[in-house]
Amino acid sequence: MFPGKQASPDEAAAAMAAGARLETMRRRVRLSRLAVWTVIAAGPIALGVAITSTSTTVEAATPAQPTDAVRTTQVAADPAGYAQLFVYAWLRSSADDATSAQARLAQSMAPEVELPAPASDAQSALQSVTAVRSAQRQGGVWSVTVATQYTDGAVRYYAVPVAADRAGASFAVTGAPGVVAGPARAEVPTSPYGVSVPEGDLSSAIAEFLGAYLTGAGEVDRYLAPGVSLSAVSPAPYKAVTVQRVAAVEEAAAAEQVPADGTKVRVLAQVEAQDASGRWPLGYELALTARSGRWEVSALVSGTALDGGAR
Repeated sequence: MFPGKQASPDEAAAAMAAGARLETMRRRVRLSRLAVWTVIAAGPIALGVAITSTSTTVEAATPAQPTDAVRTTQVAADPAGYAQLFVYAWLRSSADDATSAQARLAQSMAPEVELPAPASDAQSALQSVTAVRSAQRQGGVWSVTVATQYTDGAVRYYAVPVAADRAGASFAVTGAPGVVAGPARAEVPTSPYGVSVPEGDLSSAIAEFLGAYLTGAGEVDRYLAPGVSLSAVSPAPYKAVTVQRVAAVEEAAAAEQVPADGTKVRVLAQVEAQDASGRWPLGYELALTARSGRWEVSALVSGTALDGGAR
């Protein structure tokens, strides 16, 4: 034995404890490394969880909670048709004959509303009834404005209060109609068709197309651009169609010659159609495309293209 200083029992115990702590730390490091490599193999999301967790613990990501079911908003039913039917029955009924079909119908729709008492020698009869405006109020109550027209040309407007459920399964007229002023005339916006189109290839193409479309004179397909499908009015309502005026949005429509292929124009054609009962002024909005030196109809536009676009 080499000579040296022997350790005391307390020193030996301390050394053993230090060695145990060092081994524990080494094990933790190994476990931490193993966890990180395992997470890397699992994917980037799990790696992010591992980085934010403790060195020895890897917490699983909490599954996302399911989102709430999509909620749909049910649109309240518009009782315009119900109010229109009531006014028609109410105006055609009489308090002197509460058992007539019209009176019974009016009373079933509005039991609390009294029937009118028209004079027996009234000269003008009811001709038509049309709902022109609906306004929803609170509590499921609507105010429906109904226009009535008589055989002498007179027009009268009624406001009808109607209660409706959201499903549109039940309605009730809650009070007597009230005579009100008619809707004001709205300001007419400026027309986008500001280019006058002279007689020429474009106006001729429009006349030929509308002739085939409204009178059956020729096939409509021959005037259509490739890929466009449009059927003629059947049976043909008119015997002849004459173009009175053509206006366009684009300046290219006023060119003397057909422009390059692919050029598109939008036009408004004012025409006069004839049948056995007279002459009728009509208007048609069309989109046309130039191809091979001719104009072809690419769309029959519905309504006024105030946004400048064909629909």
